[in-house]
Amino acid sequence: MGSMTVSYDVLAKNLAAQTTELRKKRGLTQAALAKLAGIPRSTLASMESGMGNPSLVNLASVCAALQVSFEELLATPRSQTKLIPKNEIPATKKARGNVLVYKLLPDPIPGMAIDRMEFEVGARLGGVPHSAGTKEYLHCVQGELTVVVSGESFTLKAGDVLAFPGDSAHNYVNTGSGRAIGLSVVTLTPKL
Repeated sequence: MGSMTVSYDVLAKNLAAQTTELRKKRGLTQAALAKLAGIPRSTLASMESGMGNPSLVNLASVCAALQVSFEELLATPRSQTKLIPKNEIPATKKARGNVLVYKLLPDPIPGMAIDRMEFEVGARLGGVPHSAGTKEYLHCVQGELTVVVSGESFTLKAGDVLAFPGDSAHNYVNTGSGRAIGLSVVTLTPKL
């Protein structure tokens, strides 16, 4: 047995976990999935318990009913939780190095961005107008930030939130006496 061999116990455990999770994600009972797959409910229950040794035909039937591949049904379940250490969060220096912008969404989500912006004293950052229909929410975490939106000025202290159209011309300035930190959430607003 080489190191590439996967034990039957691991496969049975993966099959049980993946079948159960995929069935539940699709809102199916065991009876409903068994009917879709054309297999006895007891066979499916056995697969989900990790005790069964299903035939290839039964495995193929369950894969077809769940619309997944053999590999997906037998793969080790992936965790939906992911810890990203601070030093692995992508950061960009802007405004001649006086503003550090951290991208806080590790997985791209269409229509959404969350950035942590750290401003040195007096630092100014021009905001790039976002696409039409977006809204920006700026939360001042520390210090004082002044945001100019379409020529109108707003000063935020720690704890304040400024909501404004993300597609407007805007810029940020640290107008406080110390470092300022802001969290920017940009989201596409649904059309009503």
